[in-house]
Amino acid sequence: MEINATLIGEVIAFLIMIALTMRFVWPPLTRAIEERQHKIAEGLEAADRARRELAEADTRAAEEVRKARAEAAMIIERANQQAAQIVDKARADALLEAARQKAQAQAEIENMAHRVRAELRGQVATLAVQGAERILGREIDAGTHKALIEQLVAEI
Repeated sequence: MEINATLIGEVIAFLIMIALTMRFVWPPLTRAIEERQHKIAEGLEAADRARRELAEADTRAAEEVRKARAEAAMIIERANQQAAQIVDKARADALLEAARQKAQAQAEIENMAHRVRAELRGQVATLAVQGAERILGREIDAGTHKALIEQLVAEI
């Protein structure tokens, strides 16, 4: 291989081209590549951060749902307890009212029995006087023999 001027010229042109490329073309290219790498790294970091935040938000949401369910269960339990208390109170009130009405009815029955006995005693006394009148054949004065009639009614 012969080294001639053309080859030397080509080598010098190639070296000048390399020097110009290294001086003017290579730095903007490296800067653009580094900026692109930096943007990609930031994007990946932002994506990771977003993924972590999403996981945290999901965890918080799940915790809030769990708390809400627990609170709802507690509210339902309290409502059931209040309903049971209301039913028990109503049952107790109904039993008290039934006992009161029963006592009142019993008292009315006793009063009626006393009135009926008193009426019956009066009727028996009248019948006794009329019967004695017939037997004796004369009129008996109820006012005069009041003590005797009351004793007779008491025995009946």
